Amino acid sequence: MDGPSGAGKSTFAAQLARRLDAQLISTDHFATWDDPTTRWWPRLSEALRAVAQNQEGRYRKTDWSQGFPCLGEGDEVVITPHRTIILEGFSSARRANTHLSLAIFVDHPDEADRLERAVQRDGEHQREHFIRWQQYERGWFAVDETQARADYVVTSSS
Repeated sequence: MDGPSGAGKSTFAAQLARRLDAQLISTDHFATWDDPTTRWWPRLSEALRAVAQNQEGRYRKTDWSQGFPCLGEGDEVVITPHRTIILEGFSSARRANTHLSLAIFVDHPDEADRLERAVQRDGEHQREHFIRWQQYERGWFAVDETQARADYVVTSSS
C-alpha cells in the first residue's frame, strides 16, 4: 500500500488489515526524514525474504521516542508467515520489492490538502519536514513509476 504522505494509506491499510486479519507492517518503522528510501531497505527486505521462505522475519523499529530517529533501537517486530501481510507506507511498492504480490497506490489529488492532513496528524513542528518530503515523493514516484505499476489506484477524498 503505497502513496504520498497525507493521502490516507495508513487508514486504508489498517481497515483492510482488520478485514483480512492481516499483519500490518509500516515503512514508518524504518524511514527517517534524512533517509526516506535507501539505507533501511535491506533490513526490511531481509525480514520479508525470511517470511517468503516460511520462516519468521524480524527487525527492530526505528525509535523516535527522543524526537529524532535512533535506527534499529526500537521494539522488535516479528513477521510471521501469515496468510496476508500488508506492507504500508511510502516506497513500499517500489520496483525493487521482489516480495510484492499486489500493489495498491492510495492518492489524494490535492498536495496542499495532503500537507495539511499530515501536519494535523503529526504536528505543526513537522511542517518543514513534510514540505521537503513531498518534494522527494514527487521525484521518487516519477522515477519509480509507482502509481503506473500499481494493480489498483484508490483516490481518497477530504
